[in-house]
Amino acid sequence: MSGPSTSTSHPSSVALWQQLQAVAQALAHVRRGVSGTAALDAVPAALRPGVQALLFQVLRQLGRAQALRAQLAQRAPAPLADALLCSALALAWDTAHAPYEPHTLVNQAVEAAKKTRSLQGQANFLNACLRRFLRERDALVHATDADVQARWNHPVWWVKRVQLDHPDHWQDILRANNEPAPMTLRVNARRISRDALLARWSEQGLEAQAVGAHGLVLAQARAVREIPGFDEGLCSVQDAAAQCAAPLLLHGLSSTAGLRVLDACAAPGGKTAHLLELLDDSAHVTALDIDPQRCERITQNLAREDLHANVVVADAALPKTWWDGQWFDAILLDAPCTASGIVRRHPDVRWLRRETDVAQLAAIQKNLLKTLWPLLRPGGRMLYCTCSVFKQEGDEQVKTFVEHNTDALWKGSLGHLRPQNANTPATLTDNLAGDHDGFYYALLEKNAAS
Repeated sequence: MSGPSTSTSHPSSVALWQQLQAVAQALAHVRRGVSGTAALDAVPAALRPGVQALLFQVLRQLGRAQALRAQLAQRAPAPLADALLCSALALAWDTAHAPYEPHTLVNQAVEAAKKTRSLQGQANFLNACLRRFLRERDALVHATDADVQARWNHPVWWVKRVQLDHPDHWQDILRANNEPAPMTLRVNARRISRDALLARWSEQGLEAQAVGAHGLVLAQARAVREIPGFDEGLCSVQDAAAQCAAPLLLHGLSSTAGLRVLDACAAPGGKTAHLLELLDDSAHVTALDIDPQRCERITQNLAREDLHANVVVADAALPKTWWDGQWFDAILLDAPCTASGIVRRHPDVRWLRRETDVAQLAAIQKNLLKTLWPLLRPGGRMLYCTCSVFKQEGDEQVKTFVEHNTDALWKGSLGHLRPQNANTPATLTDNLAGDHDGFYYALLEKNAAS
């Protein structure tokens, strides 16, 4: 999706029923397998900020909402009616975090049904369900407490996998997933120091805190064009965990002069830009992605910072179609994955993924590792990473690769980072400091004797 939402924005000119109408339509699309980003793109621009904020909250509470709906109606209504009903329940069930008074949400949800032609016949049914919910809320919520999906707002298979992979931290991970992600930016160290940019922001009333080596976390999210220095290329939006990639790949190199670097699966270009910010002008960076539109986004993002890379539209798994035969000194492989580490930022992911996706994506990751490794010079290094907390896409993947490649040395790196925010760091003491998404990093070095 198009960025974090830390507060609900409701333009005064837009009625709440209109927003709920659009939220229900977007949720119905997600349930059919459409990404949240695509669903929101179909929402009129005037509605989109408020709808996105409400939709994100609905997706974070959808497990509970679906369990409550099952209590109120044994048989689910038609998809759009069910989406509207579940949206209202998701927003209203937890009064401490409801964006509006529950009665207001109920009234406006019924109004949305009355003003939607295909839902008019369901308006009385929706009204009856929601009025009963208001009367019996505590009992209904209590009746759903034992439901795993309702309790954690993740599919049951997802909860079980996180429990298995992270037995000491699974609850913290799931709780963090259900919190909104902050807006984090990476300072362009080529152009300005973090302290200097922070001082500039402070003068203009923009509050932020340092995270990692180059990151700043905004106290309140805002449109990028409203951030001083963004249009000038002084900073870019990038989560703190993702900001670890470029330094990990380059750390400890005696020289980066003339370095040949491959950023495989590079879109939208944040890690490519970070590499270029840390390299000198003699380095040669190739950024690959299979999608032409995503490659255009890489080019645009680099242009904003006045950075230059060889952007190539190609399948990283088919080097015969794009590789010139010259070894790379360093390869960044940010492999396709389940995105299980960034669900706080993309709350639709948990509902779009299926359990079978994990093995299918792990097979793609395995093939990319196998295919790209021969392109690395002896003595060179590869950083394998995924925005996942599932060990099949992390430690297990790399362990298998090293076992089958005797020339691969597994260097010390971060391993599995678990998502955390201001509400969770106290219990995740072996994590990175500060607010960040879930990620996995493994640094591999090719034996120089190979």
